[in-house]
Amino acid sequence: MAAMQSSRWWNTTRTASLVDVIAFLGQGRMGVPMARRLVDAGHKVTTWRRGTGVTAAAAVEDADLVITMLRDPAAVREVLTAALPGLRPGATVVEMSTIGPEAVRDLRELLPARVALVDAPVLGSVGPAASGALTVLAGGDVSGCREVLEVFGAVRECGPLGAGAAMKLAVMSAIVPAQVLVAETLAYGTAHGVDRTALLDVLAGTPLGGVAERLREPAAETRYALGLAAKDLDLAAWPEATVATAALRRLREAEAAGLGGRDLTSIAPHVEGGPRRSRAVPLNPATVPATNGMYSHAVRVGDTLYVSGQAAFDEQGRLVGEGSMAEQAEHVFQCLGKILADQGAGFGDIAFLRTYLTDMDQRVEYGKVRRKYITGTPPASTTVEVSKLFMPGLLLEMDAIVALPS
Repeated sequence: MAAMQSSRWWNTTRTASLVDVIAFLGQGRMGVPMARRLVDAGHKVTTWRRGTGVTAAAAVEDADLVITMLRDPAAVREVLTAALPGLRPGATVVEMSTIGPEAVRDLRELLPARVALVDAPVLGSVGPAASGALTVLAGGDVSGCREVLEVFGAVRECGPLGAGAAMKLAVMSAIVPAQVLVAETLAYGTAHGVDRTALLDVLAGTPLGGVAERLREPAAETRYALGLAAKDLDLAAWPEATVATAALRRLREAEAAGLGGRDLTSIAPHVEGGPRRSRAVPLNPATVPATNGMYSHAVRVGDTLYVSGQAAFDEQGRLVGEGSMAEQAEHVFQCLGKILADQGAGFGDIAFLRTYLTDMDQRVEYGKVRRKYITGTPPASTTVEVSKLFMPGLLLEMDAIVALPS
């Protein structure tokens, strides 16, 4: 993951009863207004976001409370792994992202016993985050951080660790498909000559009235990104969730049409507009070291993913595993796996894999690593020897074409 920038905010009128230092990791649409509310409440806050070489460990080293508000389970785990050396004994980590109960349990195993963990995802978007009107769904012992959580809105204690994360996904598995359902209802009405405004007015008097009102006009500002809604619904998927699975398929189609960064309400005009040509959607998952700006890690077109050449370098652009084919291959396959996971795919979905080696005599070492990740029936593939790659010391580079799951 790319390095993040650290800054410190505090209110000089702060009282001694408040938490001494709070580290807030994640300064996206939700993170910025939430961190500002903490400052306005008198807390001393260290924020952390992508931008510079400040380490996660340095950002949390003075913190009694560490709050994470990041995109997905992989991002949270990577950031907290990097923060481990700086976490103080007795500190509390409050995980407020939407990552699901399994990921929360994984974090508990990752963190040392001396560090407490609370899961506290929120219901609400950017507006409620700024006004302190979020609903905080807390799991675990919140006795040491409830005062802080109440700055964000109403705190609902859901049960033991992981209960808040489970509650959040349960709620989203109803809210998100409901918006897709109403979007399809509007599309049905359009196809059968029903006046759209009249249909919305009738729906306003039903239990779906609130959802229908949100879809009356797509939000100009992104409050809850369609791509994040797809991620949340994907986390909530289970074998019997047929309605949620169908809604997720609709959202993935909209992502492929370039709507991933727009507000979820944009699903209505997308569905009403009917089939359309898929657009090329560049993808740069936060879990993979940043590119140099001259290319994207992958591009999605419909249900096909084209992955750029992956090589062994870290977040600072430094070579990984100098002189070792095994170490470089391991790093490359891990990066490829993160890109696949970002799109709900795995190694079994790879249709074509191409590998460039600077020394074909090292293909045996490369093959040993490949067999750890490529199991079962192998994809179509090509392995070629080249004289050199773009960075001195690189021994291999790998690109792929992936058939994404529906």
